[in-house]
Amino acid sequence: MYLNKDDWKKCVEFHGHVCPGLAIGYRACEALREKLGAGFSKDEELVCVTENDACGVDAVQVLTGCTFGKGNLIYRGTGKMAFSFFKRDTGESIRIIYSPKENFEDRQKRLEHILISPLEDLFLFKKPNFPLPERARIFTTIICEMCGEGAPEHKIRLMDGKKVCLDCFGDYTRQMLFL
Repeated sequence: MYLNKDDWKKCVEFHGHVCPGLAIGYRACEALREKLGAGFSKDEELVCVTENDACGVDAVQVLTGCTFGKGNLIYRGTGKMAFSFFKRDTGESIRIIYSPKENFEDRQKRLEHILISPLEDLFLFKKPNFPLPERARIFTTIICEMCGEGAPEHKIRLMDGKKVCLDCFGDYTRQMLFL
């Protein structure tokens, strides 16, 4: 096992409680270290594309250094318990998908199973089916001419000749809904 009890404690402290979801992320990071030798990313050396916004993502942040703030944690909302990791320096990548062979109704038994099972019994390992995301960019802040709040230039829209944020923008559609 590449991770240790101190790593688990850090994850629990950050997340706030012990749960099977956190354990999935913890073990996915163990798989990452075993398969790619990836450790903690101080900047954007490692990129994670998470397909869910569940508990396991907290373990990924703590153990890999991939965060939304640094731009190396990207959300791709498929709802799958899957994490794709990319190493910028080597071009290596892996997609780690939670796919247990057993399912436990009892939460505690499920947690224990996740924490002690061989990685191959918990995950499928594939290549990501999308390319390495570009590096995070810094955008100019534009002040919305309606509410006065700042937003990055790529999130500004024109409405009635004014620069407006997405909250103030009145979306236009003539799409008909069929019931």
